[in-house]
Amino acid sequence: MQSEEFITVWDLPLRLFHWLLVIAYFVAYATEDEWLNVHVWAGYLVLGLLIFRLIWGFVGGQYARFNNFLCSPMQSIAYIKDLMQSKAKRYIGHNPAGSAMIVLLLLSLSMTVVTGLAVYGADKDAGPLAFLDAGYAHLLEEIHELFANFSLMLVIVHVIGVVVESYIHRENLAGAMFHGNKKRP
Repeated sequence: MQSEEFITVWDLPLRLFHWLLVIAYFVAYATEDEWLNVHVWAGYLVLGLLIFRLIWGFVGGQYARFNNFLCSPMQSIAYIKDLMQSKAKRYIGHNPAGSAMIVLLLLSLSMTVVTGLAVYGADKDAGPLAFLDAGYAHLLEEIHELFANFSLMLVIVHVIGVVVESYIHRENLAGAMFHGNKKRP
């Protein structure tokens, strides 16, 4: 039973998406060369989760919808400046920095998946892009690794942002992504 002082912000489908994406990405990252089948299936799971998130961004709960949190880059920069001065406004849903991070992560992970499919097609003659010329396999692999590593860097910045935001606003944002609730304003 939910207390009167809390509000459900992150619905169950969004929370499942988040943690499954964390697991699938790290499994894919850790199994890059040694266990190709595991790597490929983890990549397919990331693809499916990204498709789900795109759909959920339009039909999901209030705080999951893109129209609830997407903002301009200038709003994100202004928020980060306020955050560095410890005067950032608290948001119930995603703050402007979180909004920018979501967009960057979704784009970077999408590029990681697309280039991964391309490498799999060109190098192994497998998957939906099996028709790709093997001559491009090395270039595609370099691009794939670039986006996988860029995604990892974004994840690290995201975690740091969650820690800083949790400290400044005195709330456990990571916990909220498990149980879904945050304190009311």
